[in-house]
Amino acid sequence: MGREAEKPADGAAVLAVYLRPEGRKLSALAVFLVAGTAVQLASPQIIRAFIDTAAHGGADASLERLWMLAGLFIAVTLLAQVLQIGSTYFSEQLGWSATNRMRQDLADHALQLDMAFHTAKSPGELIERVDGDVAALAAFFSQFILQIIGGALLLAGILVVLYLQDWRIGVLLTGFAVVAGLVLHAIRQIAGGRWERLREAWSAFSGFLEERLAGLDDVRANGGGPHVMRRMGEVNAELLVANVAAARRGHWIFLTASALFSIGFGLALALGVWLFHRGEATIGTVFMFMQYAGMMSLPIMLIGQQLQQFQAATASLNRIRDLRAIQPALTDGPGAGWEGLRTQAPVVGFQDLTFAYRADTPVIRNLDLKVPAGEVIGLLGRTGSGKTTLTRLLFRLYDPQDGAVTLDGVDIRQARLDELRGRIGLVTQEVQLFDASIRDNATLFDPAIDDARIIEVLADLGLGEWLARQPEGLGTVLRAGGGLSAGEAQLLAFARVFLKDPGLVVLDEASSRLDPATDQMIERALDRLLGADGSGRRRTAIIIAHKLSTVQRADRIAILDQGRLVETGRRTDLEADPESAYARLLRTGLAEVMG
Repeated sequence: MGREAEKPADGAAVLAVYLRPEGRKLSALAVFLVAGTAVQLASPQIIRAFIDTAAHGGADASLERLWMLAGLFIAVTLLAQVLQIGSTYFSEQLGWSATNRMRQDLADHALQLDMAFHTAKSPGELIERVDGDVAALAAFFSQFILQIIGGALLLAGILVVLYLQDWRIGVLLTGFAVVAGLVLHAIRQIAGGRWERLREAWSAFSGFLEERLAGLDDVRANGGGPHVMRRMGEVNAELLVANVAAARRGHWIFLTASALFSIGFGLALALGVWLFHRGEATIGTVFMFMQYAGMMSLPIMLIGQQLQQFQAATASLNRIRDLRAIQPALTDGPGAGWEGLRTQAPVVGFQDLTFAYRADTPVIRNLDLKVPAGEVIGLLGRTGSGKTTLTRLLFRLYDPQDGAVTLDGVDIRQARLDELRGRIGLVTQEVQLFDASIRDNATLFDPAIDDARIIEVLADLGLGEWLARQPEGLGTVLRAGGGLSAGEAQLLAFARVFLKDPGLVVLDEASSRLDPATDQMIERALDRLLGADGSGRRRTAIIIAHKLSTVQRADRIAILDQGRLVETGRRTDLEADPESAYARLLRTGLAEVMG
């Protein structure tokens, strides 16, 4: 399924990788945070001066000074709002820019993992990992700097100002902040693990939903709706339990922060009153103490809320790290020197091949088979005999446990993956269309192929009139799952092979979905693709088919049974031998026996 890398980097290291390119935004955010903190710290000082001026002056207090202080307070308040907007803007930009790159890298990483991994993981689960987990992390991270780091900066600034004003109030509120931090940390530890289980529950729900939607036709046709809804109720119940458990633990953080704020506010008030009665603090100073104590409550509350979200973010980050830690077992070889040989027909060899998806159940057993360059081999066998598995090994989607697959006598494990797959074209029964232009669907997003070549190939395959009807020609966007008939989609799949122009082609039930009219067009295309019409070069080809007309194109026949090669030889020789397994298949009915 993939191999585990060395111990993955911790969360801070992972985030640092994506924050490093955001230096300018980080600097701008730091400026706004520091300036915003300074402005917030100035407000209580202005109010203290206003109150003391009014209290000491009484009726003779300077109105000019009071107006000036009032105007200054309004200006500082407005400036604080502007700086808050700036901090929020850069924080959101920073968080989403960094995590969008993480999402892109994670998707690319998942696409590089082996087929065994993708077989074990549902698409819904991977979508939840790549999109859901990263989105949860982005939402948290966009607030993390603003509310936790910004809050911590404000707390530190408040304590410094209080120490400068009176060391006793400084010590009191420092102790309060330390106790509050320790209590919140302890509760966060108690809540640990619940959020990770919640993310796992969401993954299970996404995987279940994706699988059932993908099989909607079968579910409806076979009356499976009640079972699906019953199972969905069970999955929803599991999600509910995980959500309630996480929320219950998380709310303790919020409630504890609220209680701590009330205690801190009461302590500040008591000490301020005591200092006032001793004549060591003015009424304005007492009010300033109260304001600073109240200001401390906001970052503590926000930090408490973010620590609750931190549980979800940590769970998402751990799952992201776990996915990043999985490395493909199938890696590039040193290179086989096949540059420039893409269009050359190779000799294909399967040498003493043994392969099993699970160690206790071999699918291919000690198989030896050779396909000469430029020849077409028809691969036959019952469902589960190993036909498609051989093509997967040829593309190196899996590696055999024993033996080797070779091209021109070179083990394909020596080649780079792109080098190998560039020499092989594949057409399967199921055609994958993308929400992209006709050009991109035909070339599989290869911009090096010019439009004239694409139009020529589509016209040769009989899709010229269809293309002419498209409103934007090659730029017309196709919608996955709609817009083309099954036959047109199959012809487009053949166009991909013609445009790639490889020396080796694999046809896996490639014409089984075609109607008779389209089948005639595809027969002509096959003649040209395989060089049977004499107008093109001969390619090496492996054909997996149930249709007799397709098998009769083969120069050679190979019959598999339970992963073993039971018969191989030239098709004409096997047809002429009434005792051959192939001749018996022809007499019995190929489609009936192979189905």
